[in-house]
Amino acid sequence: MRDGGWSHQPSSGRFLAKFKAKFKQTRTVGAMSYLSELNDSQREAVTTLSGPLLVLAGAGSGKTRVITYRMAELIRRGTPPSRILSVTFTNKASREMQERAAKLLGGARRERPLVSTFHSLCMNILRGEIGILGYPANFAIYDRGDQEAMARTALRDLRVPEKSLSPGGLLASISRWKGAGIGPEQARDAVDSDLDALAAAGYRRYQTGLRAAGAVDFDDLLFLTDQLFRQHPDVLTRQQERFDKVQIDEYQDTNGLQFRLIEALVRPHRNLCVVGDDDQAIYGWRGADVKHILAFPQQFPEAKVIRLVDNYRSTQQILQMANTLVSNNRLRHGKQLQAHKDNPASVRIKDYPDAESEALDVVREIAWLIRQKNVDPGDIAILFRTNEQPRLFETELRRAQVPYVLLGSQSFFDRREIRDLLAYLRVCSRPEDEIPLLRIINVPPRGIGAGTVEKLVRKAATGKRRIWHEVQQAQPGSEFAPAAATALAGFRDLVHKYRVQFAQNPRDLGGTLERLIHEIDYHAEIEKQYEQATQHELRRTMVGELVQAVRHYESRAAQPTLTGFLQETTLAGREDEPDKDEQLQARGVKLMTLHSAKGLEFPRVYLVGMEEGLLPHKRSVEEGGGDVDEERRLAYVGVTRARDFLCVSRANTRIKWGKPRLCVPSRFIFEMQGQPVPPQVLQRPDD
Repeated sequence: MRDGGWSHQPSSGRFLAKFKAKFKQTRTVGAMSYLSELNDSQREAVTTLSGPLLVLAGAGSGKTRVITYRMAELIRRGTPPSRILSVTFTNKASREMQERAAKLLGGARRERPLVSTFHSLCMNILRGEIGILGYPANFAIYDRGDQEAMARTALRDLRVPEKSLSPGGLLASISRWKGAGIGPEQARDAVDSDLDALAAAGYRRYQTGLRAAGAVDFDDLLFLTDQLFRQHPDVLTRQQERFDKVQIDEYQDTNGLQFRLIEALVRPHRNLCVVGDDDQAIYGWRGADVKHILAFPQQFPEAKVIRLVDNYRSTQQILQMANTLVSNNRLRHGKQLQAHKDNPASVRIKDYPDAESEALDVVREIAWLIRQKNVDPGDIAILFRTNEQPRLFETELRRAQVPYVLLGSQSFFDRREIRDLLAYLRVCSRPEDEIPLLRIINVPPRGIGAGTVEKLVRKAATGKRRIWHEVQQAQPGSEFAPAAATALAGFRDLVHKYRVQFAQNPRDLGGTLERLIHEIDYHAEIEKQYEQATQHELRRTMVGELVQAVRHYESRAAQPTLTGFLQETTLAGREDEPDKDEQLQARGVKLMTLHSAKGLEFPRVYLVGMEEGLLPHKRSVEEGGGDVDEERRLAYVGVTRARDFLCVSRANTRIKWGKPRLCVPSRFIFEMQGQPVPPQVLQRPDD
């Protein structure tokens, strides 16, 4: 290289300049390539990179593409990937966004934007900061079953009978308070009824129990993060300094606490892009508040608003019904979806004498399409408002031997065997966690009976100690019979053994779990619990799926730990709909509620039961105004699931309490056709 190096080039400086120009040209060509895939409104949203931005993305208008391409454009324009935060509402949406962004950016890029759900983001913040609030860094996240057990204990301590306030009722009140950022003391001062006063007292006991157990619930992830931001400015500053650009998907589904957290994070730079559709805001019943997307231009006066109205999914006739229907809502951002395909025969509205005739005729048509026209059963969906409605359709589908899938059945994480084994993992992670400890102390049976457990609980309560302390101290002769003491010692040794193995072998968490399952002989427990061989096979398969989930986690985590797996799994159990992806892949006509159908699309949709009292639901009509608007948005979601064909149907009578009851056609049937609603339709449905 003495003669070489750059000796044959005019100069190293000019070569470097040419190289940079070529690189810049390559990047520009790449950008033109993916930007050319966008329509004008999408391109404007993708290339608006600073300041507050509201993207109103109508149904089927490509919102996921916009938010993903915008991440790529931010990076192409020089924003470091680690300075970008994109927030979604489900793990599925988060994974999809990460995969699409990775494809756009090229697989070789090591640094990625952070794509996270609200709860995952807050969990990661708390993992590093929660000690300030007096919680352990390896806090447990309680699932619904754990929460109910804690709520039941709180109500028992207060001597509140279940007929006055159930554990589920208490948890609903607590969730509502936490979603509004209201703590136990504030709740006590804000009550206006005896029932609320009981719930506020239960809230204090419940929250004290969580803290004592070193645990948080799902709502606490947001609630405690908000508490950190408000009470500890240094924590907020650290989090604000992490991100220069923030994006929020499905913004219409945010609640007050989520808005407060995001507003705090972007306060220094206000580089916030939110994407959503107020016409698809259907989760008010679980705390979402449509006013956040409606009031965004007032909250951020300098905001730019871009409307995505080109719909590439449905026919003009279907979209005409959807536009006409939702225009009846009083508070909304004005927009009209525009179709890119036409089919005059794509919409049908049908009346039936009774609910049985409706189910029979819909299924008869579906069976004919499948057998005579070779339509794939998976291209057909039957949508309904309530969980009681599909029974008649299931009966007719079975009779016609048409394969079907009822979406929204039991979650993987709610299965008994999965809850048992997760409880073992939680005890191995943190034996002081009493709810999982009590679940598996004698599962499978090991000679620790109810009397022994009662003594452990009593001794712990009297001495103000944890139950695990009493397990460790149990000796024959005092309060425990020799056999019980021996069984407790065996359980204690088992937990200690696997605590050590999980800690020492973080890259073999799955193998350690397999050895634990074998040692406790859990497969024998399955055979004792279920009589049928098909159930044995199914439950064993589910156990295998859990082992695979652990292996998958350890293979992709930078620093896998048992605690990390448990936290991720608890979030997955709450942020993913029950086995929805697996059910969608199964062959068969899809039956699902309108809430479950959001985000999906099908060539053929049957929207059934369009009657007052069902859609809009009786409860929303009684509660008035805004609730009927949400029901109308729900009907709009149903209509816009259809790509090529939509049938809207209703029955004149339905059997209720053993007698046929007259049904009134839904006001939405008239509204979607642009007709005035007859006054008698608006009368409240009978009980």
